[in-house]
Amino acid sequence: MLSVLSDDYYMDLAIREAEKAAVEGEVPVGAVISCEGAIVAKAYNQTEKLQDSTAHAELLAVTAASAHLGSKWLPQCTLYVTLEPCIMCAGALYWARLGRVVYGASDDKRGFMQYGKELLHPSTKLEYGVRHDTCKALLQQFFALKR
Repeated sequence: MLSVLSDDYYMDLAIREAEKAAVEGEVPVGAVISCEGAIVAKAYNQTEKLQDSTAHAELLAVTAASAHLGSKWLPQCTLYVTLEPCIMCAGALYWARLGRVVYGASDDKRGFMQYGKELLHPSTKLEYGVRHDTCKALLQQFFALKR
């Protein structure tokens, strides 16, 4: 049985995924899903690569985790994502019934928290601000290069 590692550990893995996105010219958002200490999915934004506006890191990670675990519900899992999910992703997280969501940087323009935690499933626990400065800096650097 694997031991459960720290939120910082898993967020660091999500940051690595976000860095992959940036290298590919995607908005640098990365996601990791852990289940009882095991990593069951990793993903990063691929909206440009796939020409799919729904190819957000969170959705790709949920799809991969569901396939890996053979379940549409993920109540035993934790999603680590570098940026606060948008309302589309929050809706998907609701339906997946994730046990826990942990995000790094807040998204004051598109983040689901503008509408409140009730967009997540009632049993989903929420944590935020893990590796906030690193996650925010990745986004700021990416957009500075775009301007």
